[in-house]
Amino acid sequence: MSWTADPRVEQILARYPDKKSAVMPFLYMAMAEHGYLTDEAIREVSELVGMTSVQVSSIATFYSMYKRERVGSYLISVCTSVSCAILDAADVLHAIEDEAGVPAGETGDDGVFTVEHVECIGACGGAPAVQVNYELIEGVKEDKGRELVRWLRDAAPDTVLGDEMQALFGGQRSFEWGPAEGEGATGPVPALDALGTTGGSS
Repeated sequence: MSWTADPRVEQILARYPDKKSAVMPFLYMAMAEHGYLTDEAIREVSELVGMTSVQVSSIATFYSMYKRERVGSYLISVCTSVSCAILDAADVLHAIEDEAGVPAGETGDDGVFTVEHVECIGACGGAPAVQVNYELIEGVKEDKGRELVRWLRDAAPDTVLGDEMQALFGGQRSFEWGPAEGEGATGPVPALDALGTTGGSS
């Protein structure tokens, strides 16, 4: 990635009084560019923010949303923390694994799905909670988990939107979400305008 030629770099740096604070957005940018955090990307980020590669790598390995190996087009994350576990999150996870043909913690050979179980994603009132490319779906049941996988495989949306998936596959919400959002995630990186990882609704 040519960091110096990308206008987003200066825009992001301008948001932080200390450029080291921009390390996390730059890691997301690198993931969006390379598909995961390569050693080269770690070095590029370290040069941008004035940290060592070891320091940047320690951040990238501490937070589970930074991936050091390639992930699929659709990263399906199933919360298995207490609130979700009580409401059968394990069954939802197994249904998604089975339908996708991908065990948790792995990526399918065709590169379509990565499935993972995660700790609390802050939607305890809408358990079990699932994310696709960090777009939230609350109240997902086992059968809807299967439907979600089939829909992603068959429709192959370029952009996934939480509101759309909630309507199709979700149930009980933690709270009313407010106005519908017209933009969602274009890949397995959070949808953030500043990073260029958002797409419009279809």
